[in-house]
Amino acid sequence: MAKAGASLTPEQLAWIRLSRSENIGPVTFHHLLARYQTAEKALNALPDLIARGGAKRRIKICPAETIEKEYKILKKNGGKFVCSYEETYPETLKAIDDAPPVLSCLGNISLLTRKCFGIVGARNASINGRQFTQKIARELGEENIIVTSGLARGIDTAAHQGSLKTGTIAVVAGGADIVYPRENEGLYKDIIELGGLIVAENPVGTNPTARHFPRRNRIISGLSSGVLVVEASIRSGSLITARMAAEQGRDVFAVPGFPSDPRSGGPNKLLKDGAILTEKSSDILENINFDLTSFSKNGGLFEDGQHFEEKTIAQEEEMVFSDNDRDLVLQSLSHCATSVDEIIRNSGKSVQNVQNTLLELELAGRLQRLPGNRVSLIG
Repeated sequence: MAKAGASLTPEQLAWIRLSRSENIGPVTFHHLLARYQTAEKALNALPDLIARGGAKRRIKICPAETIEKEYKILKKNGGKFVCSYEETYPETLKAIDDAPPVLSCLGNISLLTRKCFGIVGARNASINGRQFTQKIARELGEENIIVTSGLARGIDTAAHQGSLKTGTIAVVAGGADIVYPRENEGLYKDIIELGGLIVAENPVGTNPTARHFPRRNRIISGLSSGVLVVEASIRSGSLITARMAAEQGRDVFAVPGFPSDPRSGGPNKLLKDGAILTEKSSDILENINFDLTSFSKNGGLFEDGQHFEEKTIAQEEEMVFSDNDRDLVLQSLSHCATSVDEIIRNSGKSVQNVQNTLLELELAGRLQRLPGNRVSLIG
């Protein structure tokens, strides 16, 4: 990582530019690196890939000036970029399929390499729920565990407050410099000043919208070895976080609640589905598994930095599809979600060629990736 006051390295600049370019999500970013080995080579290949995908309009490739401007703002606020090939990038987060290629961080980045545990729950939390959360967070902190949450009002706020003295990470939905909700401005400043950390995937200056919150939630669970849900309705974002945690191979914990309270619906459902019943911090400490090998892996996503097998470049000629080959893949697609495995079987083409065609279509804005290794056409 570049030291405070230093400029971005060419490696960092290309990495962040690629991740900030239009139509490139974390999974696509990984496929590009696997194919071209470095972010710089992937950037140079984008115009041709986009054209082959049949883009209907000009797709924006992030200019270096935009990243340099963002870096200056982040640095002015005492922040840093942490790219996923760097040692300071958390191993737990690196293990998930859609790990963010870059994080914007304000505060103590050494917390990223510590044992972390997530606590989430209702925004309209009860007094008892908030007090219970603060107690759990404080006791976990005393056991040298960093508490992660989303800086929302209610349970998130209580989780950060309880762990301020021992270390807390707030993952925000917008840019790292944007405080949301505004009522937590004091807490936001306390987290930075008292040795905590603010983490964001989005560029600085980004105001959070509804679509940003589920993506934030998968980072909360991805940073953590387990997640506790305290008060949450059945359809709340907290249950999305719990589901993501389970899919990532993390332990899920839940605090039981009174059946007639809507805020008990989420935790009680999780308990029925096999979550670990939590009444005190020892229930977490006795059951949590911090072993990285137990987490679901992404088959080498960002493994060993940005270095991939050299044969991928040597095989580049084999990866280029003819128009007829591309049509076979397109015939397997629809506006409904379709499994990538099913597309491969139906087309009769190699895994690599199908994946490359899907990549070209996504870069051109004609295809979107969905959970469960599925894809669908756009528009």
